[in-house]
Amino acid sequence: MPTLSSTSPSHHRTTHLRGLVEVAAASVLWGTGGLAVQLIREQDRLSPVTISAWRMAIAAAVLLGALLALRRGGELLELARARPRQLVVVGVGTAAYQGFYFVSVTQVGVAVSTVVSLGLAPVLLTVAESVRHRRAPARGRLTVLVAALAGLLLVSVASHESATGPAPVAGVLLAVASGTTYALTTAAGGSISRTTSPLALTSGMTLVGAAVLLPCLALVDGPRVTTDPAALAWLAYLGVLTMALAYVLLYSGLRVIAPSTAVTASLVEPVTAAVVAAVVLGESLGPAAVVGILLVLGAVAGLGRPAAAAGPVLPDPDPGRG
Repeated sequence: MPTLSSTSPSHHRTTHLRGLVEVAAASVLWGTGGLAVQLIREQDRLSPVTISAWRMAIAAAVLLGALLALRRGGELLELARARPRQLVVVGVGTAAYQGFYFVSVTQVGVAVSTVVSLGLAPVLLTVAESVRHRRAPARGRLTVLVAALAGLLLVSVASHESATGPAPVAGVLLAVASGTTYALTTAAGGSISRTTSPLALTSGMTLVGAAVLLPCLALVDGPRVTTDPAALAWLAYLGVLTMALAYVLLYSGLRVIAPSTAVTASLVEPVTAAVVAAVVLGESLGPAAVVGILLVLGAVAGLGRPAAAAGPVLPDPDPGRG
């Protein structure tokens, strides 16, 4: 039986902040992925689809190993039996929105793809949650959302070349598909995360995603494997940290924060990418990018206030299902 302290507003606020930190940490890891992909392609010309497929496969192998080592393989089997359709949706959706994004970048450029795909998701989920609860978002929530989107726009445009690519219309449509799929997948993952452990959910998701992406290697140009030690090390980094660990953090956070809050907090990803590029690659951060970074970070900090969170504050699920 829950105690008074476990259901108090202060406890809900603490768990809300914990979930927000977990999603923000996942987004920081995702933000380093672009540099890792660039370093891999400097060693071996693997396509983005090939890198994504091996990233997902490595994550699945690591997570399955963790489940077996912890003797928790039954959790994955239970999830597959209880919610097979939802698990397939999350796995296929995760593979799809990444694929849509990568192809969009080649057609319309990084800046437009990032703004459209990452910016659309929090808007869609905020609207969906408002319709579901039959009330307009509070002024604080709208302020946070507007600040986050403005910061995203400034960071993305200031940090990347302004060229639009060979097929702008197709690129934008693909970015819309990526953002929409990202929103739907996050909502589906949030629903499942309330009733299963993040480790089991991430293991199942990466297994499904790998099953979708690995056959695609037959369709891509260029090498499908690499023997370069540096490229292999960065592939391991992508699989273990930016996929396995990051998604465990995401699904742990989604247990206690709403999907719209999570996708708004995930705008830390392009901020991290811009900062990493400045520190590691020596790319300059102009005034617009700095303002954008401060806006995004301020908006994410604002999500810590339940009144301004981009979605309802959720009660903490059964702590025994960790």
